[in-house]
Amino acid sequence: MSEIKEIPLESLDPERFVADKVSEIARTVGAGSAVNALSGGVDSSVVTLLGHRALGDRLKSFFIDTGLMRQDEPETIVSWFRKLGVTVTVVDAKDGFFDALKGLTDPEEKREAITDTFYRKVFGDVVRKSGARFLLQGTNYTDVEETVAGIKRQHNILEQLGIDTEARYGYRVLEPVIELRKRGIRMVGKALGLPAEMYERPPFPGPALAARVIGEVTRERVAAVRKATAIVEELLKDSGAFQYLAILHEDRVTGMRAGKRDFGFQVEVRCFDSTDAITGSPTRLPFDVLEKLARRITGEVEGVVSVTYNITTKPPSTIEAV
Repeated sequence: MSEIKEIPLESLDPERFVADKVSEIARTVGAGSAVNALSGGVDSSVVTLLGHRALGDRLKSFFIDTGLMRQDEPETIVSWFRKLGVTVTVVDAKDGFFDALKGLTDPEEKREAITDTFYRKVFGDVVRKSGARFLLQGTNYTDVEETVAGIKRQHNILEQLGIDTEARYGYRVLEPVIELRKRGIRMVGKALGLPAEMYERPPFPGPALAARVIGEVTRERVAAVRKATAIVEELLKDSGAFQYLAILHEDRVTGMRAGKRDFGFQVEVRCFDSTDAITGSPTRLPFDVLEKLARRITGEVEGVVSVTYNITTKPPSTIEAV
């Protein structure tokens, strides 16, 4: 952490930051080209526009469809960025990620499988075919902080763990927003002209919905948490919370339907108030909102018989479960 110095909000001039980073990217890449993986999250969206402003068509943007993303995410992201003048190519990598995750239940093993599949197998192939020597990615200051502290490894932390990306993957990683936390990145997104629906999106983890499935990550279990996530985001988008999400628990629980036992899934809803993701408090949602969440999730997500609400602060909890 010593070589990375945080830019706190009170010191951030978004317009100056944009100008400096655009110049830095252009200078580093030179006459060459770069690629980036656009997930649709705030961090990667901001990095995509910084890179596009610096390099124009010499930045090749890809959406890696891992099969772990939000509902209708590939189509949504491609459409949004087309309106901003950025062409995004979708890479179907679903089979590779589910194969890599098969049988894994340990959180760190799952993160390592996603990191290896993304950087070495899927994106490594994309970079080699593009001929680019640089990868732009949206690592932020909190990602590094939590990884170095041993709280949880973020999948995009590489050089900070001593990984030589050029030797291992064949390209150099550039991280334009690594000095900022989420609120600062949102401010930069606004300065770049991103629409509010993009720069105000709730945070979404790098391992995507795999970080919200406790236990083995299968297509069936991801489909369940994807649908629950869509409901949670729809109902809580005006809550004013920092982040809100659904988590699928590992064990099935006993429920009842039509007077008979229904052995099914349990979904946990989390909604946190926070300014920097370092600490957080559960949002005091009205009980009628909680009831509506439970009613819709059990009614619309196949196999779910139980919905709970997390009321634990961070720490000792974290905002994401895995």
